[in-house]
Amino acid sequence: MSISRVCVFCASSSQCDPFYLNQASILGKQLIQSGYSIVYGGGSTGLMGALADAAMAEQGTVLGVIPGFMVDVEWGHEGITELRRVDDMHERLKHMKQESDAFIVLPGGCGTLDELFQVLTWKRLSLHTGPVIIVNARGFFDPTIAQLQRCVNERFMNDQHAHMWDVVSDAKDVVDALKNTTPWDSDAIRFARPGG
Repeated sequence: MSISRVCVFCASSSQCDPFYLNQASILGKQLIQSGYSIVYGGGSTGLMGALADAAMAEQGTVLGVIPGFMVDVEWGHEGITELRRVDDMHERLKHMKQESDAFIVLPGGCGTLDELFQVLTWKRLSLHTGPVIIVNARGFFDPTIAQLQRCVNERFMNDQHAHMWDVVSDAKDVVDALKNTTPWDSDAIRFARPGG
């Protein structure tokens, strides 16, 4: 499939180790340099801000999607290409999905984990077929990946579902992963059905 616009899920916290902020900066720069545009949650702080700032420094195209209540408390990034205000968190994720060909997940908190599981659920049900790349920097997602594999091992998911995501250990490896990911079957829902 052709990939032009990539969605990045990541944290808004600035309290994390600067290592993670640097990962977001690397990703923003490399995505733009490789010809992709970026969709993200519209924030100006933490990994979100680092991602957007690095992308804009490369003259990139960045769409931020943010619920109105976050704009009201000045979380929105005013220096990006487009900051799209939506009604709520559900609308935000819907817009991000509709605008994106692939999904990248950087370390983050419960919101980032929620987004990861949402996008994997969509993929399982053939609601999207694009790559999902987990950036497992410093082994951050080790427990999450282990839990997903246990879902497969315990037969809550089909063996093929273990191929819904790819894992890299550093943001600098994301572009190669996007280019080399295994295509996902657009009819994958057939083996997601109960008893499948």
